[in-house]
Amino acid sequence: MLNTNATNFRKNIFELLEQTIKYNEPINISTKNGNAIVISEEDYNGLMETLYLTSVPGMKEKIVEGLETPIEECLSDDEVQW
Repeated sequence: MLNTNATNFRKNIFELLEQTIKYNEPINISTKNGNAIVISEEDYNGLMETLYLTSVPGMKEKIVEGLETPIEECLSDDEVQW
């Protein structure tokens, strides 16, 4: 995570935002009243999806079960009914 203060962030905002977007590196911006974090839209969407999935009862267990299923026991693409 990149750490900077508000003054440096303001001076280098375009470069810092591009770096955050390109490399998904969060920016911690310190101010007199506290800190703020800037993350890429991709990271934000991933966090929101994770929060949603973990809020669905039983979803975490289903995901873990799927991760533990040997690939040989999985259906092929043409066998999946969407």
